Amino acid sequence: MSKVFGDASSALEGLLFDGMVIAAGGFGLCGIPELLIGAIRDAGVKGLTIASNNCGVDDFGLGVLLKTKQIKKMISSYVGENAEFMRQYLSGELALEFNPQGTLAERMRAGGAGIAGFYTKTGVGTMVADYKEHKTFNGETYVLETGIVADLSIVKAWKADTSGNLVFRKTARNFNPPAATCGRICVAEVEEIVPVGSLDPDHVHLPGIYVHRLIQGVHEKRIEQRTTRAAA
Repeated sequence: MSKVFGDASSALEGLLFDGMVIAAGGFGLCGIPELLIGAIRDAGVKGLTIASNNCGVDDFGLGVLLKTKQIKKMISSYVGENAEFMRQYLSGELALEFNPQGTLAERMRAGGAGIAGFYTKTGVGTMVADYKEHKTFNGETYVLETGIVADLSIVKAWKADTSGNLVFRKTARNFNPPAATCGRICVAEVEEIVPVGSLDPDHVHLPGIYVHRLIQGVHEKRIEQRTTRAAA
């Protein structure tokens, strides 16, 4: 059966339901699955828990799902660029589980690798470690973090072949691979789909065994913060 679908809505058909957990790739506005996010918005599912490094900005990326109040809880590392996120959190409309970036990436990777939990020193002695199990190894205190297993992963890659082997570009490789592996179903959007055999196996960042559905699309590629200086 072909993994390639015509558009984001058809690629998500039969996968969405209220109260589900979604792992979303991307870092800032780089490498975000914007077409799939738009299709989730249009589908109207609500009560979502989303694990993602951040929540986009007010009118783009995962921020559009905040605007429609489809998200119930975020599992994130950074939320500083989204005023609506702050408003909903401070008003009690949105639950938030903060994770250090490395911990969040490892929780996704662990979930994809079948690892139920792991111990890390990151966050020990802070609110991040409250109510979590602690253990001492070689005189050092570690905190137990659990792996994330999502109902659905949505990711953005640069290129794929028709078997779903993915190639990412630069910063887009940060969170997309671990997010892809931790979902029971993974849907990827890419800029280009090529025939099987076109990709150098040594250049594949995520094997197609993790990817169940694919779409090709045109992406906006916004820049979150643009800093320039006058020419000399």
